[in-house]
Amino acid sequence: MRHLLSERVLRRLELTVVRRLDGLLQGDHRGLTPGPGGELAEARPYAPGDDVRRMDWNVTARTAEPHVRDLIADRELETWVLLDASASMDFGTALMEKRELALAAVAAIGFLTERTGNRVGAHLLHGGEVRRFPARSGRPHLMALLGAVFALPRTVPGTPAPRVGPAADDLRRVVRRRGLVVVVSDFLDPPETWERPLRHLALRHQLLAVEVVDPRELTLPDVGVLTLVDPETGRRREVSTAGGRLRERYAEAAAGQRAAIATALRRSGAAHLRLGTDRDWVRDLVRHVVLQRRLARARGVSGARGGVA
Repeated sequence: MRHLLSERVLRRLELTVVRRLDGLLQGDHRGLTPGPGGELAEARPYAPGDDVRRMDWNVTARTAEPHVRDLIADRELETWVLLDASASMDFGTALMEKRELALAAVAAIGFLTERTGNRVGAHLLHGGEVRRFPARSGRPHLMALLGAVFALPRTVPGTPAPRVGPAADDLRRVVRRRGLVVVVSDFLDPPETWERPLRHLALRHQLLAVEVVDPRELTLPDVGVLTLVDPETGRRREVSTAGGRLRERYAEAAAGQRAAIATALRRSGAAHLRLGTDRDWVRDLVRHVVLQRRLARARGVSGARGGVA
């Protein structure tokens, strides 16, 4: 029964992706940012933010103006997903739980890249361990990977959870070929524990950070006495939400936390996509894609093949 339910959910997700995203993201097998590759493209004038390691010194000397060369991306893209499926993701008060939204994001990336013959692999952080799926091509492999994500049981509160930072370091050591790395998490661990590992990943790969958020993590409703449970430790605490000052302080602290996360992700070099359990995640993904393409065109950057970062 669980297997049949999983297949129905995944088919529905695939239809959503194909109908609403396929035309936008497939195109000429192009992505949004300069992708990994080894073949040099045409030289172009340097723009702030370009990698100085791609400076074309011969053209720079001839024109007396700094020039860089982009790399033409390889035709085959290797995509790796680092999915945080710890206890804090087993939470949701709106249209879906954070873990369901994370599955939707992983499915969107997987379906869009698999259909062009690229390889997809994953590291799943769950239940005190990291489950590893090697990068392979083909629909059977992708469906097995997504089925494994769908079938993950809820984490027992208090179970030690693998952290995003060490898992990112582990993924960097495993993945040898340049490609696209997608990290899906709520990023509730202190930024200093994962910012540096993500920065190291971004030095070699396209990096997309998908931040999953629930509205109750941002604001506290006035519902009287509320029992709060820490999903990571199982600790319980009763809080009276009637006081307006308490709700204001909560909102301020939550906004500060999210701002710190956004700043750390920006410093790490990752493209940042925030998805909310109370929003149309497909629309947010489309907006992210359109914005990244506009930025790439404004800089005159040749697109990467098959990426969505």
